[in-house]
Amino acid sequence: MNTRVIPCLLIKNRSLVKTEKFKNAVYIGDPINAVKIFNEKEVDELVFLDISASIEKRGIDFGLIEDIASECFMPFSYGGGIKSIEDIKRLINLGVEKIILNSIAVANIKFVEEAAQLFGSQSIIVSIDAKRDMFGRCCVYTHGGRVKTKLHPVGFALEIEKSGAGEILLTSIDMEGTLNGYDLELIKEVSGAVTIPVIANGGAGQLGHFQQAVQKGASAVAAGSMFVFHGKYKAVLISYPHINEVRKLMG
Repeated sequence: MNTRVIPCLLIKNRSLVKTEKFKNAVYIGDPINAVKIFNEKEVDELVFLDISASIEKRGIDFGLIEDIASECFMPFSYGGGIKSIEDIKRLINLGVEKIILNSIAVANIKFVEEAAQLFGSQSIIVSIDAKRDMFGRCCVYTHGGRVKTKLHPVGFALEIEKSGAGEILLTSIDMEGTLNGYDLELIKEVSGAVTIPVIANGGAGQLGHFQQAVQKGASAVAAGSMFVFHGKYKAVLISYPHINEVRKLMG
């Protein structure tokens, strides 16, 4: 099975943005235009995360999701502002293939269990946003990296697996948007503790970073900046590696 390489696109106020360490959101463009470009590049899968929905305590922009679904030729996942089973049902009816839960999963793991039972494990992803303190200790954060919890990523990953979720989206807040590579130790610890697939996210800046993540146990890799920025001065240019490049790298 080929390793999935997934563009992870951030949405804020209906715009495509990019952050660094979950801060300083930079406007990239219109998400629908981005979808059209990724269609042309025959991307296998996309992830959309609304990074402001939970922070602003608002609901899902179902109109935008409908617009994305009408233009998107490939399967896509969505996370942000999900508060109820009815939200998930409506998103799936609009064409979202996989639902990504974050803040609500930390607050109520039973909600993940209920969602997995109703919609199937393959439809439910739980994202772990992790950050290290000055001593290198790792904690799970919610609400776009603003709220620190007492959870350790490994312990929470085991809870997620037990709940019936099908995948984990593992993002390093410290590395996100830096282009310096993934938190490989974090990937190794979490992927080594669970049997469900772990999607590594946060920090990829070159194809070699994908290979490193997979060698540490990631089942798939996601990236944001690498696919929307180009060059030293980070000019906006949406790109995606040719499938042959990825296959050659991953062996």
